[in-house]
Amino acid sequence: MITGAVIGEIHSTINHPFYDNRRMLIVEKIDFEGVATGDYLVAVDQVSASAGTRVLVLDEGNGARQVLASEDGPVRSVIVGIIDHMSIE
Repeated sequence: MITGAVIGEIHSTINHPFYDNRRMLIVEKIDFEGVATGDYLVAVDQVSASAGTRVLVLDEGNGARQVLASEDGPVRSVIVGIIDHMSIE
């Protein structure tokens, strides 16, 4: 799992049919303090995240396909949660 912040959205006129009616978001990876790591990924949105939202991303193809209920979808990353708060106890 990866923590990140949504920084943008991807729109396309031509894409694989798997991505029809799916939102693709650009997620900047963040560390535990919420500081950007300088890396990013593109993920399918499953939680209606918006720009600036901190999210939890599953970045593993087979798990992403299970979340999206697709046996052979060309996907690797999916947003599976919105982070309200992070703390170490």
